[in-house]
Amino acid sequence: QVQLVESGGGLVQAGGSLRLSCAASRSIFSFNAMGWYRQAPGKQRELVATITKQGSTDYADSVKGRFTLSRDTVKNTVYLRMNSLKPEDTAVYYCNAIGSFNHWGQGTQVTVSS
Repeated sequence: QVQLVESGGGLVQAGGSLRLSCAASRSIFSFNAMGWYRQAPGKQRELVATITKQGSTDYADSVKGRFTLSRDTVKNTVYLRMNSLKPEDTAVYYCNAIGSFNHWGQGTQVTVSS
């Protein structure tokens, strides 16, 4: 069974930065894509950023230019660097991996204070 373990969330002031990590229990090349989603209270889960097996990235318009998704293929870890954080970025952030099945991490809370 695949495990995705997220870390790096927390409380930060507007304009600050955080880096989220998602460590997979097997090679990230075994997945077609990995990514980050977020869910704010009372809202649906939304895509934040994705990276394909080939390394192509895509971002939600709301985070373009502020967030950067990267990966370490030796550590089987993907990262989400979040700069210039805004209060509207407050949400639970979930790591996602798509292979034969859709896998999710447990989520990590990001809270941005104004």
